[in-house]
Amino acid sequence: MPAADAAACGLQEFAVPVDAFTAGLDLVISLGGDGTMLRTVDLVYETGAAVLGVNLGQMAYLAEVEPADFDRALERLLAGDFVIDERMVVEVVVASDGPAAGRRWALNEAVIEKTRSGRLARLEVAINGTFFTTYAADGVIIATPTGSTAYSFSARGPIVSPRHRCLLLTPVSPHMLFDRSLVLDADEELRFTVVVERNVFLTLDGRELGELSLGDTVTCTAGPKPARLVTFGPRDFHQILKAKFGLADR
Repeated sequence: MPAADAAACGLQEFAVPVDAFTAGLDLVISLGGDGTMLRTVDLVYETGAAVLGVNLGQMAYLAEVEPADFDRALERLLAGDFVIDERMVVEVVVASDGPAAGRRWALNEAVIEKTRSGRLARLEVAINGTFFTTYAADGVIIATPTGSTAYSFSARGPIVSPRHRCLLLTPVSPHMLFDRSLVLDADEELRFTVVVERNVFLTLDGRELGELSLGDTVTCTAGPKPARLVTFGPRDFHQILKAKFGLADR
């Protein structure tokens, strides 16, 4: 276990430093909700290790197993009786002198938002290297199909089956006539430039990476490889959606 998690659980004998956690791993078990699952995917994405989610949270779109079924799930894992569900991630490259600089990946979304209430974020957007428009909004969300049921959905973005490969661009409370989401091909590129001296911050899957300043850029494309999630058979995304939102049978 990563050292901080082991300490929180009183299991220090299983603790390893975070930078050594992924060495030699084939599979990781995530015990928690979707936030824990997203953090786990972030920890192991570059290694290609698979992740099994055990639902100890609420909505749990990503978790495969309920606690009552955990023992049986372990038996099936050890027997090799499982399949891998590959999910597209978004790659985010930040050009900045601040702490957010670098290349990272997110399973759900990248979010560029204002840092102060009463102020708008102003972001110049280029698609495939060509200027598209300047968004004046509380922020923008760049989501994957997996992330379409998360923050993008709450901002009135479309729900997209995780079988698709695409990028969703959804503005948050835009102060402009054009307020619709865009659905782009996974091979297209979105580049955002901060165009006013009102700092905004960047968040990936709920992790705040730091503030962005005037002239900083954030470039989003599909990741070079998928995240790998363990399942025990085909998952009907639409029936899961129906159950999570309590949609009626009639």
